[in-house]
Amino acid sequence: MASFIRVTEIWVPSRDGTRLEFGGGSYGALTGFHAESHQTVFGYDEGLPGRAWSTRRPIVLKDLQNSYFKRGSAARAVGLTCGLALPIFAGDFLRAVVTFFCGDDHANVGAIEVWANDPARSSAMELEDGYYGNAEFFERNSKAIQFGKGQGLPGEVWERDRPVVLKDPYGSHRFLRKAEALRLGRTTAFGLPCHTDRNQAFVMTFLSALGTPIARRFEVWRADPSGGRLTHEAGLCEAKGDLTEGYDGLALTREDGALGRMLMTGLPVITEDFSEEPSILATSLREAGLATMVAIPVLSADARLTAVAAWYF
Repeated sequence: MASFIRVTEIWVPSRDGTRLEFGGGSYGALTGFHAESHQTVFGYDEGLPGRAWSTRRPIVLKDLQNSYFKRGSAARAVGLTCGLALPIFAGDFLRAVVTFFCGDDHANVGAIEVWANDPARSSAMELEDGYYGNAEFFERNSKAIQFGKGQGLPGEVWERDRPVVLKDPYGSHRFLRKAEALRLGRTTAFGLPCHTDRNQAFVMTFLSALGTPIARRFEVWRADPSGGRLTHEAGLCEAKGDLTEGYDGLALTREDGALGRMLMTGLPVITEDFSEEPSILATSLREAGLATMVAIPVLSADARLTAVAAWYF
Protein backbone atom coordinates (compact mmCIF):
# COMPACT_ATOMS: atom_id res chain seq x y z
CA MET A 1 0.00 0.00 0.00
CA ALA A 2 1.38 3.41 -1.01
CA SER A 3 1.83 6.09 1.64
CA PHE A 4 0.68 9.66 1.10
CA ILE A 5 3.94 10.89 2.69
CA ARG A 6 6.89 9.20 0.97
CA VAL A 7 9.76 10.77 2.98
CA THR A 8 10.01 12.21 6.49
CA GLU A 9 13.20 13.88 7.77
CA ILE A 10 14.52 15.59 10.90
CA TRP A 11 17.01 18.48 10.73
CA VAL A 12 18.72 19.71 13.90
CA PRO A 13 20.93 22.75 14.64
CA SER A 14 24.69 22.23 14.54
CA ARG A 15 26.75 22.63 17.71
CA ASP A 16 27.47 26.28 16.91
CA GLY A 17 23.85 26.94 15.89
CA THR A 18 24.75 28.31 12.45
CA ARG A 19 23.29 25.56 10.26
CA LEU A 20 20.93 22.59 10.17
CA GLU A 21 22.32 19.07 9.93
CA PHE A 22 20.72 15.74 9.12
CA GLY A 23 19.16 14.21 12.21
CA GLY A 24 17.38 11.15 10.83
CA GLY A 25 14.77 10.14 8.31
CA SER A 26 12.44 7.57 6.81
CA TYR A 27 12.87 7.08 3.04
CA GLY A 28 11.46 3.68 2.20
CA ALA A 29 13.04 2.56 -1.07
CA LEU A 30 14.25 6.06 -2.03
CA THR A 31 17.89 5.34 -1.25
CA GLY A 32 19.27 7.92 -3.68
CA PHE A 33 17.39 10.78 -2.05
CA HIS A 34 18.46 9.46 1.36
CA ALA A 35 22.13 9.42 0.33
CA GLU A 36 22.08 13.02 -0.87
CA SER A 37 20.10 14.25 2.13
CA HIS A 38 22.52 12.63 4.57
CA GLN A 39 25.34 14.75 3.16
CA THR A 40 23.40 18.04 2.99
CA VAL A 41 23.46 20.97 5.43
CA PHE A 42 21.30 24.09 5.42
CA GLY A 43 22.13 27.61 6.53
CA TYR A 44 19.65 30.09 7.93
CA ASP A 45 16.97 30.76 5.27
CA GLU A 46 18.58 28.17 2.95
CA GLY A 47 16.55 25.43 1.35
CA LEU A 48 13.24 24.20 2.76
CA PRO A 49 14.44 23.53 6.34
CA GLY A 50 16.34 26.83 6.45
CA ARG A 51 13.34 28.78 5.18
CA ALA A 52 11.11 27.24 7.88
CA TRP A 53 13.77 28.28 10.43
CA SER A 54 13.90 31.90 9.25
CA THR A 55 10.15 32.41 8.77
CA ARG A 56 9.17 30.58 11.99
CA ARG A 57 6.16 29.02 10.33
CA PRO A 58 5.07 25.74 8.70
CA ILE A 59 5.71 25.82 4.94
CA VAL A 60 4.18 24.05 1.94
CA LEU A 61 6.48 24.11 -1.13
CA LYS A 62 4.84 22.74 -4.29
CA ASP A 63 7.70 23.51 -6.69
CA LEU A 64 10.89 21.58 -5.93
CA GLN A 65 12.54 22.40 -9.27
CA ASN A 66 12.27 26.17 -9.80
CA SER A 67 12.48 27.51 -6.26
CA TYR A 68 14.84 27.79 -3.30
CA PHE A 69 14.74 24.00 -2.84
CA LYS A 70 18.31 22.59 -2.87
CA ARG A 71 17.81 18.93 -3.77
CA GLY A 72 15.72 19.37 -6.90
CA SER A 73 17.54 16.87 -9.13
CA ALA A 74 17.45 14.15 -6.47
CA ALA A 75 13.74 14.82 -5.81
CA ARG A 76 12.88 14.69 -9.53
CA ALA A 77 14.75 11.39 -9.92
CA VAL A 78 12.47 9.67 -7.39
CA GLY A 79 9.22 11.48 -8.24
CA LEU A 80 8.94 13.83 -5.26
CA THR A 81 7.00 16.98 -6.15
CA CYS A 82 5.93 18.65 -2.89
CA GLY A 83 7.72 19.39 0.39
CA LEU A 84 6.36 20.52 3.74
CA ALA A 85 8.38 21.77 6.69
CA LEU A 86 7.45 22.10 10.36
CA PRO A 87 9.87 24.09 12.56
CA ILE A 88 9.84 23.23 16.26
CA PHE A 89 10.75 26.12 18.56
CA ALA A 90 11.29 26.18 22.32
CA GLY A 91 10.53 29.84 22.90
CA ASP A 92 12.96 31.70 20.63
CA PHE A 93 15.26 28.72 20.12
CA LEU A 94 14.92 26.33 17.20
CA ARG A 95 15.06 22.70 18.31
CA ALA A 96 14.48 20.99 14.96
CA VAL A 97 12.75 21.13 11.60
CA VAL A 98 10.67 18.17 10.40
CA THR A 99 10.22 17.87 6.62
CA PHE A 100 7.71 15.75 4.71
CA PHE A 101 7.75 14.94 0.98
CA CYS A 102 4.95 13.71 -1.25
CA GLY A 103 4.83 12.58 -4.87
CA ASP A 104 2.66 13.56 -7.81
CA ASP A 105 0.57 10.44 -8.27
CA HIS A 106 -2.97 10.42 -9.67
CA ALA A 107 -3.88 7.74 -7.13
CA ASN A 108 -2.47 9.83 -4.27
CA VAL A 109 -5.46 11.08 -2.27
CA GLY A 110 -5.42 12.81 1.09
CA ALA A 111 -4.48 16.18 2.54
CA ILE A 112 -1.85 17.95 4.60
CA GLU A 113 -2.90 21.49 5.47
CA VAL A 114 -1.52 24.51 7.31
CA TRP A 115 -4.14 26.67 9.06
CA ALA A 116 -3.22 30.06 10.52
CA ASN A 117 -4.72 32.76 12.69
CA ASP A 118 -3.37 36.28 12.56
CA PRO A 119 -5.18 38.11 15.40
CA ALA A 120 -4.48 41.44 13.73
CA ARG A 121 -6.68 40.39 10.79
CA SER A 122 -9.20 37.85 12.05
CA SER A 123 -10.56 35.95 15.03
CA ALA A 124 -10.71 32.73 12.95
CA MET A 125 -8.31 30.27 11.40
CA GLU A 126 -7.91 30.39 7.63
CA LEU A 127 -6.21 28.01 5.23
CA GLU A 128 -2.63 29.14 4.66
CA ASP A 129 -1.70 26.39 2.22
CA GLY A 130 -1.94 22.65 1.68
CA TYR A 131 -1.12 19.64 -0.42
CA TYR A 132 -4.05 17.44 -1.52
CA GLY A 133 -2.72 14.97 -4.08
CA ASN A 134 -5.64 14.19 -6.38
CA ALA A 135 -8.30 15.67 -4.08
CA GLU A 136 -8.72 19.06 -5.79
CA PHE A 137 -12.35 19.25 -4.70
CA PHE A 138 -11.25 19.14 -1.05
CA GLU A 139 -8.73 21.92 -1.69
CA ARG A 140 -11.32 24.20 -3.34
CA ASN A 141 -13.78 23.88 -0.47
CA SER A 142 -11.12 24.24 2.21
CA LYS A 143 -10.08 27.62 0.81
CA ALA A 144 -13.62 28.90 1.32
CA ILE A 145 -14.02 27.99 5.01
CA GLN A 146 -12.84 29.50 8.30
CA PHE A 147 -12.72 27.96 11.77
CA GLY A 148 -13.25 29.72 15.07
CA LYS A 149 -11.86 28.30 18.30
CA GLY A 150 -13.48 24.94 18.96
CA GLN A 151 -14.95 24.65 15.45
CA GLY A 152 -13.97 21.74 13.26
CA LEU A 153 -10.64 19.95 13.57
CA PRO A 154 -8.38 23.05 13.18
CA GLY A 155 -10.49 24.98 15.68
CA GLU A 156 -10.54 22.13 18.19
CA VAL A 157 -6.76 21.74 18.04
CA TRP A 158 -6.39 25.52 18.41
CA GLU A 159 -8.68 25.63 21.44
CA ARG A 160 -7.28 22.55 23.20
CA ASP A 161 -3.68 23.34 22.21
CA ARG A 162 -2.90 19.66 21.83
CA PRO A 163 -3.05 17.03 19.07
CA VAL A 164 -6.47 15.63 18.15
CA VAL A 165 -7.26 12.44 16.21
CA LEU A 166 -10.67 11.66 14.61
CA LYS A 167 -11.76 8.40 13.00
CA ASP A 168 -14.10 8.56 9.97
CA PRO A 169 -14.50 12.36 10.29
CA TYR A 170 -17.49 12.46 7.94
CA GLY A 171 -19.45 10.76 10.73
CA SER A 172 -18.29 13.19 13.43
CA HIS A 173 -19.97 16.45 14.42
CA ARG A 174 -16.44 17.71 15.20
CA PHE A 175 -15.47 17.69 11.50
CA LEU A 176 -17.23 20.36 9.45
CA ARG A 177 -16.14 19.28 5.95
CA LYS A 178 -18.05 15.99 6.05
CA ALA A 179 -19.17 15.89 2.42
CA GLU A 180 -15.62 16.45 1.18
CA ALA A 181 -14.20 13.82 3.55
CA LEU A 182 -16.87 11.33 2.47
CA ARG A 183 -15.64 11.58 -1.12
CA LEU A 184 -12.19 10.50 0.04
CA GLY A 185 -13.55 7.22 1.39
CA ARG A 186 -12.66 5.83 4.81
CA THR A 187 -10.39 8.36 6.48
CA THR A 188 -8.66 9.39 9.68
CA ALA A 189 -8.05 13.06 10.50
CA PHE A 190 -5.22 14.25 12.72
CA GLY A 191 -4.47 17.79 13.91
CA LEU A 192 -1.24 19.16 15.37
CA PRO A 193 -0.72 22.57 17.05
CA CYS A 194 2.40 24.46 15.95
CA HIS A 195 3.98 26.98 18.35
CA THR A 196 6.38 28.72 16.01
CA ASP A 197 5.44 32.41 16.00
CA ARG A 198 4.45 34.26 19.16
CA ASN A 199 2.15 36.55 17.17
CA GLN A 200 0.23 33.90 15.24
CA ALA A 201 -1.30 30.47 15.83
CA PHE A 202 -0.78 27.60 13.40
CA VAL A 203 -2.35 24.16 13.10
CA MET A 204 -1.29 21.36 10.73
CA THR A 205 -3.99 18.88 9.75
CA PHE A 206 -3.47 15.49 8.11
CA LEU A 207 -6.34 13.68 6.35
CA SER A 208 -5.42 10.06 5.77
CA ALA A 209 -7.36 8.11 3.10
CA LEU A 210 -7.60 4.33 2.94
CA GLY A 211 -5.72 3.87 -0.34
CA THR A 212 -2.85 6.26 0.44
CA PRO A 213 -2.74 6.68 4.23
CA ILE A 214 -0.65 9.28 6.02
CA ALA A 215 -0.04 6.53 8.58
CA ARG A 216 -1.54 3.25 9.76
CA ARG A 217 -1.66 4.35 13.40
CA PHE A 218 -1.97 7.73 15.14
CA GLU A 219 -1.36 8.30 18.87
CA VAL A 220 -1.57 11.27 21.24
CA TRP A 221 0.49 11.23 24.44
CA ARG A 222 -0.05 13.86 27.17
CA ALA A 223 2.93 15.13 29.15
CA ASP A 224 2.47 15.64 32.88
CA PRO A 225 3.10 19.22 34.09
CA SER A 226 6.05 17.86 36.09
CA GLY A 227 7.64 16.60 32.88
CA GLY A 228 8.11 13.17 34.42
CA ARG A 229 5.92 10.98 32.23
CA LEU A 230 3.81 10.66 29.11
CA THR A 231 0.29 9.22 29.42
CA HIS A 232 -1.57 7.74 26.47
CA GLU A 233 -4.54 9.99 25.70
CA ALA A 234 -5.93 8.82 22.36
CA GLY A 235 -5.06 6.55 19.46
CA LEU A 236 -6.49 5.00 16.32
CA CYS A 237 -4.99 2.04 14.48
CA GLU A 238 -5.92 0.62 11.09
CA ALA A 239 -5.48 -2.93 12.42
CA LYS A 240 -6.64 -2.58 16.03
CA GLY A 241 -9.13 0.30 16.00
CA ASP A 242 -9.43 2.52 19.07
CA LEU A 243 -6.37 2.04 21.27
CA THR A 244 -7.81 3.53 24.47
CA GLU A 245 -8.88 0.24 26.04
CA GLY A 246 -5.80 -1.71 24.92
CA TYR A 247 -3.36 0.80 26.36
CA ASP A 248 -5.53 1.38 29.46
CA GLY A 249 -3.87 4.59 30.67
CA LEU A 250 -0.34 3.45 29.77
CA ALA A 251 2.27 5.89 31.09
CA LEU A 252 5.88 6.21 29.94
CA THR A 253 8.83 7.54 31.91
CA ARG A 254 12.14 8.88 30.61
CA GLU A 255 13.58 5.36 30.51
CA ASP A 256 10.81 3.98 28.31
CA GLY A 257 12.11 3.86 24.77
CA ALA A 258 12.10 6.51 22.07
CA LEU A 259 8.87 8.16 23.22
CA GLY A 260 9.96 8.33 26.86
CA ARG A 261 13.29 9.91 25.97
CA MET A 262 11.42 12.83 24.43
CA LEU A 263 10.66 13.92 28.01
CA MET A 264 14.38 14.71 28.31
CA THR A 265 15.21 15.90 24.80
CA GLY A 266 12.05 17.58 23.52
CA LEU A 267 13.23 16.52 20.05
CA PRO A 268 11.32 14.72 17.28
CA VAL A 269 12.14 11.07 16.65
CA ILE A 270 12.07 8.74 13.66
CA THR A 271 12.89 5.13 14.49
CA GLU A 272 12.47 1.57 13.27
CA ASP A 273 13.76 0.06 16.52
CA PHE A 274 11.03 -0.78 19.03
CA SER A 275 13.19 -3.07 21.18
CA GLU A 276 13.36 -0.59 24.08
CA GLU A 277 9.64 0.24 24.11
CA PRO A 278 7.47 -1.10 26.98
CA SER A 279 6.26 -4.62 26.20
CA ILE A 280 2.59 -3.66 25.85
CA LEU A 281 3.49 -1.05 23.24
CA ALA A 282 6.06 -3.17 21.40
CA THR A 283 3.66 -6.14 21.27
CA SER A 284 0.83 -3.99 19.93
CA LEU A 285 3.08 -2.53 17.21
CA ARG A 286 4.35 -5.96 16.22
CA GLU A 287 0.84 -7.46 16.05
CA ALA A 288 -0.28 -4.57 13.83
CA GLY A 289 2.69 -5.07 11.49
CA LEU A 290 4.07 -1.57 12.07
CA ALA A 291 7.75 -0.89 11.39
CA THR A 292 8.43 2.86 11.63
CA MET A 293 7.56 5.55 14.19
CA VAL A 294 7.50 9.30 13.63
CA ALA A 295 7.03 11.24 16.89
CA ILE A 296 6.77 15.02 17.13
CA PRO A 297 6.86 17.01 20.39
CA VAL A 298 4.34 19.75 21.11
CA LEU A 299 6.03 22.54 23.06
CA SER A 300 4.18 25.38 24.78
CA ALA A 301 5.01 29.04 24.22
CA ASP A 302 7.19 28.86 27.36
CA ALA A 303 9.08 25.83 25.97
CA ARG A 304 7.45 23.09 28.10
CA LEU A 305 6.67 19.71 26.54
CA THR A 306 2.87 19.39 26.68
CA ALA A 307 2.20 16.45 24.36
CA VAL A 308 3.69 14.08 21.80
CA ALA A 309 2.05 13.22 18.49
CA ALA A 310 3.13 9.86 17.09
CA TRP A 311 2.25 8.01 13.93
CA TYR A 312 3.37 4.66 12.58
CA PHE A 313 3.54 2.90 9.23
